[in-house]
Amino acid sequence: MSQMNYPDLPVLLIDDEEQFLLSARFTLSSAGINNLMTLQDSRQVRNTLRTEAVSLIALDMTMPYVSGWDLLPELVTEYPQVPVIVITAVNEVETAVNCMKAGAFDYIVKPVDDSRLVTTIRRALELRQMQHENTRLKEVLLSGKLEHPEAFTHIVTQSNAMKSIFQYIEAIAPTSLPVLVTGETGTGKELIAKSLHELSKRKGQFVALNVAGVDDNMFSDTLFGHRKGAFTGADIERKGLIEQAQQGTLFLDEIGDLSFESQVKLLRLLQEGQYYPLGTDVPRMSDARIIVATLRDIESMQHRDQFRRDLYYRLKAHHIHIPPLRERKEDMPLLVDHFLQKAARELGKKKPTPPRELFTLLANYSFPGNIRELEGMIFDAVSRHRSGILSTETFREEIAPKETPDTLLDKAVKDNHDKRVLFLEPLPTLKETEQLLIDEALERSNGNQTIAAQMLGMTRRALNNRLQRARS
Repeated sequence: MSQMNYPDLPVLLIDDEEQFLLSARFTLSSAGINNLMTLQDSRQVRNTLRTEAVSLIALDMTMPYVSGWDLLPELVTEYPQVPVIVITAVNEVETAVNCMKAGAFDYIVKPVDDSRLVTTIRRALELRQMQHENTRLKEVLLSGKLEHPEAFTHIVTQSNAMKSIFQYIEAIAPTSLPVLVTGETGTGKELIAKSLHELSKRKGQFVALNVAGVDDNMFSDTLFGHRKGAFTGADIERKGLIEQAQQGTLFLDEIGDLSFESQVKLLRLLQEGQYYPLGTDVPRMSDARIIVATLRDIESMQHRDQFRRDLYYRLKAHHIHIPPLRERKEDMPLLVDHFLQKAARELGKKKPTPPRELFTLLANYSFPGNIRELEGMIFDAVSRHRSGILSTETFREEIAPKETPDTLLDKAVKDNHDKRVLFLEPLPTLKETEQLLIDEALERSNGNQTIAAQMLGMTRRALNNRLQRARS
């Protein structure tokens, strides 16, 4: 399979030494930076840039005809979006300072160290990508519209928060930088990753791997593959998922569970764009886009030395956090209707009609399992359904054991850790406090006494008796 051109626009190398240009081309191509242009005659630079767009310029300072010192301020002024890396044989601090003052991105001294050349150019390209994405994101957010809504048809939502995420995805999808997707279980992290892949227009496949419970040996073999005879039982050569995802997307789920040894190997892959199949010391290049997902707080984990800090910041080049269902209650009617249709179709039944109180009941449940849990509830209810209006009994059976006062308190503390109960002066009496709680429960349940009673941890009859006493 042919390798994709990286970057999209060529890197322009300008130097009068043919041997340096040949060496630099070989070094960069071996590191996956294969979209290159070279110029030996500095007089051709201006005409070339008028007709060819480039992503980066590596410029020798000492050349016949037009020197790098003459070209540098001109390039910085006319092409401010293109980083310029200065290359010279003059090893002087003053020269470096003057180049940076003139607008150069970085400075490399000849003879050029290969790893320094690759690292500097890769870093400049990543910075340019991020600047381009920031500009594009501003344009997308200002327009308020999605350019490719068809990429999100498999995600059922009318939430403004989710629409903002879709706009962000459209802005970052075309680039090759890693993406970190976070969110609670059941929020749809893999669906988001698939939308990213679809919008990236990459020719390769979307390849997914859940790394939870995968030890380092299995991770290396699964991801990188092995040669025949690499270890006992390796009777045939095996292609790893990285190779299967060439020109495509590799999605690693539950990245917070990855072992430290495997984290080192993933970091090397992200930094250098290359990997070693087991049993070989010949590196292979990867051009797969890496998307990772986790429900764990890896930001806190890296502070506790449970997750590599350098890997965390590599993965967080772009970050998408999916809000839980309890923060997207406006999506509840759409999701219920969608899953009712899906369940009826798969179970061979007529789609039942949901009662009005079902939406109130669900809107007051925290859904620790999020959308996946809602789908399971609806499938269970439809499987038991016979005819007429859909019963809410199966939903109550599911919710009641889970939504105890303790779990509600835990959720409230987690979601509103900076809030406290505020009491009036003087303190209200117990009778007044009880009435305030009842009024709040009735408001949240839209006047449905059964649901209000459940929220208050009492029977419907007990609530009704209190309401009768309050009226008398």
